[in-house]
Amino acid sequence: MRLTDCYNFHDFRRMAKRRLPGPIFDYIDGGADDEVTYRRNTAAFEACDLVPDVLRGVADVDMSVTVMGQKLAMPVYCSPTALQRLFHHQGERAVAAAAAKHGTMFGVSSLGTISLEEARQISNGPQVYQFYFHKDRGLNREMMARAKNAGVQAMMLTVDSITGGNRERDKRTGFAIPFKLNLAGMTQFAIKPSWAIDWLTHERFRLPQLENHVKMDGGALSISRYFTEMLDPSMSWDDVAEMVREWGGPFCLKGIMSVEDATRAAEIGCSGIVLSNHGGRQLDGSRSAFDQLAEIVDAVGDRIDVMMDGGVQRGTHVLKALSLGAKAVGLGRYYLFPLAAAGQPGVERALETMRTEIERGMKLMGCTSVSQLSRRNLRFRS
Repeated sequence: MRLTDCYNFHDFRRMAKRRLPGPIFDYIDGGADDEVTYRRNTAAFEACDLVPDVLRGVADVDMSVTVMGQKLAMPVYCSPTALQRLFHHQGERAVAAAAAKHGTMFGVSSLGTISLEEARQISNGPQVYQFYFHKDRGLNREMMARAKNAGVQAMMLTVDSITGGNRERDKRTGFAIPFKLNLAGMTQFAIKPSWAIDWLTHERFRLPQLENHVKMDGGALSISRYFTEMLDPSMSWDDVAEMVREWGGPFCLKGIMSVEDATRAAEIGCSGIVLSNHGGRQLDGSRSAFDQLAEIVDAVGDRIDVMMDGGVQRGTHVLKALSLGAKAVGLGRYYLFPLAAAGQPGVERALETMRTEIERGMKLMGCTSVSQLSRRNLRFRS
């Protein structure tokens, strides 16, 4: 299977599955518990129909949006995700370069595998830094200061991951960082030698944002213990309000799902929120972001930028979210599978495919700008 054979999300997923050892593919592909929320994230879009207008003169289409003061050439962005060089040796370098080429936003994670500074050198376009709230308040301040010094415009605090979700696919293979695979997991690595060659012939795997706190040699803190030992389950709204004041710029909370929390985020000075259930990887049985979008937009959409992620696989999914009032839509697995399959060319092809789908969809909807999309264009099936 070649990259030129990939025309949609499912093609990229199949190509990644052929290349990756099973435990790594399942790490990307899997969700929590019974993966009900994971499946529901995409299924939620199917209950919503688009109602197009015609004869609107759509020769020229403007897909640009402004989110947290940053202009994006198209209304999707690459959500920050962890451990990207585990999937392909280019990792965040590929994503940063592809996002820059398409004029959209990307994010580097606290668990990113290249440094904030290097990512900024690759792309001077819209960027966020995604981080977690640590028990060590000094570490939190250090991370924000580092992001500011690197020239990052917006902070994105993940608030739905105080503890890790129950990802049973990883348990079945023994997948962990550092690697501690069981026999079944090791067998999966043995039958995909191209990944192992890629892993062994490139630079050492690192976590630059946390390398003074999380070691990869197996003798210190593992990724799973990072979530259970370093993150602070006592994090409160007062803590976040202090961070918003200290940052003094665009500050976004990722993982908001209730109207009450969205309202509180606006009250403490956040400039954006991302409706997200972490791709179905945390609390199984939680509501999809798309299903929750309208009531949160109605509550706070006039005060802060409301974004969403989860289950987005098509340009029409994006159009539905924008019609409900989302300012932009985050992509996760949508770009991770092509990254794993082909590195930077894969991410570029995926983003170009999405750009083409959105442009085509807007023309077929009779819209020349994102601002023309509204709930008038939607009908929900009971």
